Amino acid sequence: MTDKTLLILDDDAPLRNRLCRAMETRGFTVMDAGTVSDGIDLVRKAAPAYAILDMKLDDGTGLSLVPELRKKRADCRIIMLTGFGNIATAVAAVKAGALDYLPKPADPDQIAAALLQTGGDLPPPPQDPMSADRVRWEHIQRVYEQCGRNVSETARRLRMHRRTLQRILSKHAPRD
Repeated sequence: MTDKTLLILDDDAPLRNRLCRAMETRGFTVMDAGTVSDGIDLVRKAAPAYAILDMKLDDGTGLSLVPELRKKRADCRIIMLTGFGNIATAVAAVKAGALDYLPKPADPDQIAAALLQTGGDLPPPPQDPMSADRVRWEHIQRVYEQCGRNVSETARRLRMHRRTLQRILSKHAPRD
C-alpha cells in the first residue's frame, strides 16, 4: 500500500503526541483525534489507510469507529490499543474488524510492524506472554461477564462448583 495515511485516536494527549511523532518518523502521514466524535469527523473528511484506535475513551470506545472506517475505506488496516487488556475485548476488537490488538504501552516498532504486516503471516510471539494462570483467570472473567455476572450460571457453564468459582472471583488477577 503506497498510501500511508494514519489516524491515531487516543484520549491520552501526551501518549498520542509521542505516537504521532514516532509514526511520522516511520513514514506515515498522521492525523490524530482525542475523542470518538473527532475521529469520526476526520474519517468522514478523509478516510486513512491505517488506524490506531484506543479501546476506551472519554466519549466511548474506539470500536465504534471501526464501522465508519470500513464504510469509507474497506481496506483500512486497524490496530486497537488498550490499557485494560483482556481476552473478551481482544475478541470483540478482532470481530469488529481490527487487524491486531496490542496492550499499552505498545512499542512504536511493534505497532508499525502490525500495521504493515502482509499476508497470512503470524506476528512474532510476544516478548512477555500471559502466564497460564492469567489465561485461565481471563477466561473465567470472560464467561462470568457473558453470563451477566451470574455466579451460578457461570459455574454451571464452566463445570465447576459455585463456591470454588466464588473463591476464584474474590481474588485479584494473577501476576504475569
